[in-house]
Amino acid sequence: MSKTIHSSNAAQPVAAYSQAVEAGDLLFVSGQIPLDPATGALISETIESATAQSISNVQRVLEAAGLGLQHVVKATVFLIDSSDYAGMDATYRQHLPEPYPAREAVFVKGLPKDARVEISVIAHRNR
Repeated sequence: MSKTIHSSNAAQPVAAYSQAVEAGDLLFVSGQIPLDPATGALISETIESATAQSISNVQRVLEAAGLGLQHVVKATVFLIDSSDYAGMDATYRQHLPEPYPAREAVFVKGLPKDARVEISVIAHRNR
């Protein structure tokens, strides 16, 4: 049995998907782009600010399920420009606690709303 998780404090979905789905002890958080939840504006001045906003949105969805970034066991980062990798990684390291979760970065042709970065995670209640 699974249940959907929704946070009004995070960026709202831009298509037909749930912000997260909880299945047992696992929480699957859909990809979060750097939308400011208060204004709906895309944060894209720098890859660092965009990454920080995406992580903030992930964190808010996790919090709606009673979890935090320390519960993340897997992250997938989508980037449209490989030159953004170093800035994303530096910002990611500032926000995600060690030991770091498993992660991959995938370079793609485009993201929703022309975002520079999108981050999805899987969290486990017992991490």
